Amino acid sequence: MFSITILGNNSAVPAHHRHPTAQVLQTAEHTFLIDCGEGTQMQMNAYKIRRSKISHIFISHLHGDHYFGLIGLLTSLGLNHRTADLHIFSCEPLKEIIELQLGVAKANLPYQIHFHTLCREEVIFEDATIQVECFAVDHRITCWGFLFREKKNLRKINPEMADHYKVPSQSFEALHQGADYVTPGGETIPNEKLTIPASPPRSYAYCADTRYFEPIIDKVKGVNLLYHEATYLHEQEDKAFSRFHTTALQAGMIAHKAGVQKLILGHFSSMYEELQPFKAEASEVFPNVEIAAEGCCFFL
Repeated sequence: MFSITILGNNSAVPAHHRHPTAQVLQTAEHTFLIDCGEGTQMQMNAYKIRRSKISHIFISHLHGDHYFGLIGLLTSLGLNHRTADLHIFSCEPLKEIIELQLGVAKANLPYQIHFHTLCREEVIFEDATIQVECFAVDHRITCWGFLFREKKNLRKINPEMADHYKVPSQSFEALHQGADYVTPGGETIPNEKLTIPASPPRSYAYCADTRYFEPIIDKVKGVNLLYHEATYLHEQEDKAFSRFHTTALQAGMIAHKAGVQKLILGHFSSMYEELQPFKAEASEVFPNVEIAAEGCCFFL
């Protein structure tokens, strides 16, 4: 499983039944929260996201519509008797802010929070299944995008062929890695006969608040799914630039130049109630566009 669930897609303030930015990325091993705007917990309840499963939280920047829901989530996890460690990745001031809020409330959480400061473009998390990188975008304050890449998947055992050649289970690990099987009689059975090719590794790039910024292109090149903010339609290009945001057309241009498979648009200004014009505008330059509608789940 590799899926993205949209919890909030609006910019600045809640409006038109839309909420500030938050998303959940789920794999077989992890539940990652990406940004945590106001109302994130309520959206988790609405869309059946289990808060207790969240292991890592990635906060792009310290504008309120991207993190004002965080302290409520952290205290709720404590009230629900969480004991597992929680990792938070963000700019350095966030640790001080959270510790101040917890201190004023005299809150004693039953779990450990590990704060990881984002200060340069690098790999910020990695295990056997996935790698997460951060990359700089162009916003009014320090702001980061995130790139999630699956590790190369192992080949899968073909049970019928393994049974036919009487392959012992202790040889399966080598087959997963691509090795051939040599029978007790010395016959070599090619790996391709005994295994099924693995699905290609999947990738997701999250471009948080940013102006049109071409250095992003190399960072997100060829990803399966790109989320890019599209706060305004292109008729408001000057406003978008002055407020360090992007238009839908510009987001489509980034997707086109990066050669991604699919683009989803979000972070819409409250001046717009209807969102389909954003899709139409981005589609002028990039064909595979979707609106990051709240509650929508994108499977990769």
